[in-house]
Amino acid sequence: MLSKRAAFTTSTVRFGGSSRVGRLFVISASSGTGKTTLAHVLLKEDLNLIQSVSYTTRSPRGNEVNEKDYHFVTMKEFLEIKRKKGFLEWADVFGRYYGTPKKEVAEHQKNGKDVLLLIDVQGAKKIKKIRPDAVFIFLAPPSKEELRKRLEKRGTESKKEINRRLRVATRELVELNDPALCDYRIVNRDINKAREVLRAIINAERNH
Repeated sequence: MLSKRAAFTTSTVRFGGSSRVGRLFVISASSGTGKTTLAHVLLKEDLNLIQSVSYTTRSPRGNEVNEKDYHFVTMKEFLEIKRKKGFLEWADVFGRYYGTPKKEVAEHQKNGKDVLLLIDVQGAKKIKKIRPDAVFIFLAPPSKEELRKRLEKRGTESKKEINRRLRVATRELVELNDPALCDYRIVNRDINKAREVLRAIINAERNH
């Protein structure tokens, strides 16, 4: 289930020997892999872990709540934030824009909170270049067939869209064999086991 891709040497940073600066955890996965479900469980259990709420130009799905699951904005609003360099990273994913708010992440870490980013592989690659101190975790599906079943079950994409997401996921799995990008890799065969492994990674990195 778990493979360690690269060793981390960065220690927890402290100012004045007392104030703890939070760690940055990046969970990257293809659509339908289960990263959102896992994150919601962890956030309920871990009071020192906080999710950075991304901005997106897409419409809400199902029971998604504005400013809780995402900041849902217009394209004009998104581009204005981008122009002001307000994103730590941003990406065009299947014609919809997503961005991680720079100020929000910095403030949470300064206040001692560990920050959880849920982003696609494209976004993770950008974060890696500017925040090599972050911990990068890739959540992989057990198989392409299982990923197709999960995408079909959630019922939010057309058959054409599902096929396109599967092609991208196949390419991403190859990219993430690069140990320079991924620190940990979890194969999500069982949601409860994946949660335990993810929790163990976070606890271990906090004490590193």
